[in-house]
Amino acid sequence: MAGPGALLRQCPLLLPQNREGSVYEGFVTVQDRDFHIRILLPSDFQLKNARVVYVDTGLNTIKLKGEDSCGRQHLITLKLNAKYPTEPPNCFVDFPVEFALSWIPQSSLIDIYNQFLAALESLKEFWNAMDEIDEKTWVLEPENPTRSATMRRIAIGNNVSINLEVDPRHPTMLPECYFLGADHVVNPLRMKLNNNMHLWDPDITLLQNLKEVLETDFPSRAVLEKTDFTMDCGICYAYRLDGAIPDQVCGDSRCGQPFHQACLFEWLQGLPSSRQSFNVIFGECPYCNKPISVKMSMKKL
Repeated sequence: MAGPGALLRQCPLLLPQNREGSVYEGFVTVQDRDFHIRILLPSDFQLKNARVVYVDTGLNTIKLKGEDSCGRQHLITLKLNAKYPTEPPNCFVDFPVEFALSWIPQSSLIDIYNQFLAALESLKEFWNAMDEIDEKTWVLEPENPTRSATMRRIAIGNNVSINLEVDPRHPTMLPECYFLGADHVVNPLRMKLNNNMHLWDPDITLLQNLKEVLETDFPSRAVLEKTDFTMDCGICYAYRLDGAIPDQVCGDSRCGQPFHQACLFEWLQGLPSSRQSFNVIFGECPYCNKPISVKMSMKKL
């Protein structure tokens, strides 16, 4: 049920006491018992600007929407427990870091909302960096990133990508980088990253830094389609398999066929000529018969 209006429809004996709609008094029924209550809505300006998107009939769950200084909309869900206000409500947010709430028994929902707004501003630069990546590159994973997601796998070319793990507290610093693709393609990229790491400039955007350090441009969403640089798995002939994309590539430059990790592992496991050492299985590429290997999926360990 969205908004106070819906709450009043569920509680017809809860009546407004003034024209401003800031005072309500009457009865609500909870678990077959009637309770007399008086509600004084806060006059705090910031909470007036908060959009109440949900209030349940038991007044136990409240959802508020806030906006950061870049215009992005964010949601906080508050669940009031039996010990409220001695104990704070449980707060649920889509953040890449923990929402550390400061609370004393005299605190109010206004205090939570103000802390929520402050947290939004502290994460603004992180979301700026991730939004630029999402808008200007082809992100292969996650397919639909949430605001809490710190990882992006970005396409560089045909069956070549880079996996980034961005620190939300230091989003302009060099992130953890991992290349995926055939060795003859990713080895030069690794070398450029190692040789140019000293050029990383925290004063420019994360994406611009990546372009300069790797000496490459990422495929543009404005010019290319996703199908221009992605290929289906050479075994199951699908692009996505249980959410995974083909990230195992034949290292032979004349082949370069991609496979899902699970598909390639199952294929090699069925070959009489394959051999296994610890969690790695070795065999031949299904397309060119050149040597290929794959690590066992963690789900199988």
